[in-house]
Order: sequence, then structure tokens, then C-alpha cells
Amino acid sequence: MQNLTRRNFLKASGLGAALWGVGGMRSFAAEARRKVIVIGGGWGGATAAKYIRLTDPSIEVTLLEPNKEFISCPFSNLVLAGVESLKNLTLNYNGLRKHGVKIRHEAAAAIEPDKRRVRVGKDSLEYDRLIVSPGVDLQWEQIEGLAAAKDTVLHAWKAGPQTVQLAKQIQSMADGGVIVMTVPPVAYRCPPGPYERASMIAWYLKTKKPKSKLIVFDANKDIVSKTGLFKAVFKDYAANIDYRPAQKAEKIDIGAKEVTTDTGDKVKYDVVNVIPPQRAGAIAVEADLVGGDKRWCEVDHVTYESVKQKNIHVIGDATIGLPVPKSGNVANAMGKICATAVVSLLNGKEPPVLAPGNTCYSWVNDKEAIAVVNAYKIENGKVVQIEQKLTPSKSVAVAQNSLAWRASIWNDMLG
Repeated sequence: MQNLTRRNFLKASGLGAALWGVGGMRSFAAEARRKVIVIGGGWGGATAAKYIRLTDPSIEVTLLEPNKEFISCPFSNLVLAGVESLKNLTLNYNGLRKHGVKIRHEAAAAIEPDKRRVRVGKDSLEYDRLIVSPGVDLQWEQIEGLAAAKDTVLHAWKAGPQTVQLAKQIQSMADGGVIVMTVPPVAYRCPPGPYERASMIAWYLKTKKPKSKLIVFDANKDIVSKTGLFKAVFKDYAANIDYRPAQKAEKIDIGAKEVTTDTGDKVKYDVVNVIPPQRAGAIAVEADLVGGDKRWCEVDHVTYESVKQKNIHVIGDATIGLPVPKSGNVANAMGKICATAVVSLLNGKEPPVLAPGNTCYSWVNDKEAIAVVNAYKIENGKVVQIEQKLTPSKSVAVAQNSLAWRASIWNDMLG
């Protein structure tokens, strides 16, 4: 499936002709400067900020992102197995500045929908349209004992210092040790992510600490993504991985170094990796952008405008209701489509109907990976999946393709 590049994006959206004249000059008459604020500089937010500026440079775009560097969650599981370094997954925001995006490395304190403004520190920033790409927050309280231990029990589900710390814990564990890992119930960020992580850790144990064991407690009834492919991989690591579906982590006791599940199983660990249940980032919850579940944000499938708050769009992992995974590629696609919609709406035009796409790679050892590609269409105003294609098995070629893909999509977001 072809990625939605800048050229293909403008062509598909119809905005190339509508917004750009000869030599890239805009064809619109001068008007009052419109303002868009983007909250969150991840896969969705960074893309949206860049593509609004690319599509209509007359629109002022301010990106609010507290982190001064972008660290990719995709590929961070490789760091745990010593196959990749966090440095190679870290990029800066200089490319966005070159496109005229104003960046404030601060967190949004509050959204005031009725006044169309965002509070940042002592400032109140006004907007014509707001794009919220807040990612996910972890629900510590869902597992007994976790909230009090969240600084020592690592999740490493947001790539960064914890990724490096967990890698060090795994590498320093004595051969014969036990690692316990938990998988949260759906929906959560990156459906295949926990299984990729399990595969990479199991590969590391098989090659470096063959007497050790990884026990995976999965709150779901089965592997939720690339099921057949991951089951085949787990068979390869049968001596080092013990996968236990339909077992939800209910309690962690750091003193006893023990995890208890909802089935009553108690397992001792030497290293523990608890991935908690998740919800949309706090700013979305506090602004009442979430639905009845109080976890995720429902949006219009064409414009990504919130169904609860006008002039506010939500993209990325915080959304729900679309038949798409919470993946980096989907967030990137949402960013482009939302940018198109916002530019169209600010210019009094009907937003074009564009469907997202998804390509997702999962590494399973130091040289091989598996992948899935999902194609979608818009039908009666809703995103509908057309087809899904999986690689037949793990391969070196798929792993190499993933490296070219990541370089391309990172440049698309931040270059």
C-alpha cells in the first residue's frame, strides 16, 4: 500500500490546485490571519502542524509540546533486546520550525472551548481551530499497588528513559531469572506492541540467558494483532516464553516481587514490566472530549472534529470508533487528513473525503520482522476497512523494509 506522501496527499485531497498557484504561491486573497493550535507533537500532532503550513502558509500554527525531542515508540522494543539504541529513535523539531510552525515546549494546562482558547502557563492562546493529539495516559489505579510503585515498576510504553532502564534490568538479570510482563485489555496504544516486545525479550533470553523465562499475562483472550504470525514466533521461543491469555494483572507487590492475576495466579519475578490499561491523554478528558466510557474521544470520520466540542479536532491514539489500530502510521495519516479538513474549513470549503491507511512492522528477533497492511475507504461518512494483508512469515526483507519505512515517515512528520 502506498504511503500518503505530500505530493499524493495534495493530489488526492484536491488541495494542490485549490490552495497553490504557480510557483507555490497561494491563490487566496489576503485575509485576517487564522490561528490553529496543535496540542501534542507526536506522530499525529507534528504531522498535522507541518501539513497545515504546507497546504496554506497563511495560517498561523502553534505547536504545544513539552518535550524538546521526539522519541519514537515504534522500534523502541528493539532497545530492550540490545538491537537498537534510543539515540537512533530520537529526532528534533527543527524541521517544523523551517516550515513556519511556532513551537512552545510547554504543556497545555487547559482548553476553554467556549472561548476558543488554550491556557499555557500564564498565557491564554486563542484559536480558530484546535487539534488535540494528546496520546495516552496510563491508568495506574486499575492494578492494585501500581500507583504507589509506578516510579519503580517500569512500563516503558512511552519511549524514553524507562526504555533504557528496563533494558538494563533485563540485561543485568542472572541467567535463570524470571521476567513477568503484562498486556492490558484492549483498547490500548499499538495492539501488536506487547507481542513484539515479548518476542524481542524472548529472543534475547534464548541467545543470552537460555535458562531464563518470560511469563506473559495477557488480559485479552488471545493475541489481538497478527495472531497467527505471533503464535508461530512464540513456538520458536517455547523454552523461554510462557504465554498465558485471559489472565489480567490485578495486583503487584513490589516487596514480595509478585504479580497476582484475576484468576488467582501468583507469580514471583526478578524483573517486571507492567503495561497498564490506558485512556486518552488527560487534557482530552479534562476538556470533556471523551465519550461515555470516559476513556476515548469520538470524532467525525472525515474531519476528525470532536462529536462533543465544535472547532476542536482529535487525532491519534486518543480517538475511538474508527476500525483502525492505535498506531503511528494511522496517527500520521490522521494528521494529514485533519490538516486538509482544517484548511478547507478555514477557507470556507467542503473538506475532501480521505481515508487513512496503516502499515505496521513488528520485529521478532535481531534480523527478522513481520508486517500487516490495512486499507480503508469512507462509506456513508464512516471509515470502513477494505482489506488486510499480512506477510506470510517472518523475514529479513520485511525487517529491512521497516527501516526504510521509518526513515521515510519520520521525514514526512518532522522533515
